[in-house]
Amino acid sequence: MTASYDNPPHLTARATVVVLPGRGEDASVYERLGLRLAFDAYRVRVLDDPTRDPAATEAAVKALLAEDDAATPHVLLGSDTGALFAALLVAEGTVTPDGLVLAGLPADRAATGDQDWDAELAVRTTCPTHQNRLAADTNFQRGALWTAPPADWAERANPADIGIPVLGVHGAADILSTVDDVRGWYGRLPHGQLVSIADTAHDALNNQTHRTAATVVVAFLERLRLGSDLPAIAKVEL
Repeated sequence: MTASYDNPPHLTARATVVVLPGRGEDASVYERLGLRLAFDAYRVRVLDDPTRDPAATEAAVKALLAEDDAATPHVLLGSDTGALFAALLVAEGTVTPDGLVLAGLPADRAATGDQDWDAELAVRTTCPTHQNRLAADTNFQRGALWTAPPADWAERANPADIGIPVLGVHGAADILSTVDDVRGWYGRLPHGQLVSIADTAHDALNNQTHRTAATVVVAFLERLRLGSDLPAIAKVEL
């Protein structure tokens, strides 16, 4: 399943963003983000959770980035295990996008504590609207968040092998994968930055702070359009 969100017809697409959801999620989970990015003239394509069929996801990413109307720059945006899968695709040279956005990169350890549905909702998001959406989503796989990422994905996603600009977006209140859990991984990137979002749980793109998270992503995309060195656009003068 692929969800598509296109730039307004009167505006030229500013980039192509391919989104890879996390454990248990389907493409519809990122409708809010897709619509917001499309409104700003980004061409967005959202796939399903890559843990369901990694080979099919890899083929779909390649095909989407190879389309004639796939405006550049090309960006992979992943959440949770989708972020890990996006990172390994780039680290192994399977695809060569211009940038990566990684939200809620999972920690390389098992989940602890209560693992019922209410606990899963609380760990995923603090946004009541998004919690209700997940509860009503028949394609959403409840309990998937407690399943560890595929055993070899963390090893294959070697940050030292990722030479393109990377933006990490992480919830400051993420208890499944804390900022401290992932700080070292981002520190080994040749060209990366890690941004924490206050009062935000694991799904850094779908919390009550989703507008702030989207703003951080758009700022990265705008800078990437100017060059791989991410030239500064806004400067505080006073």
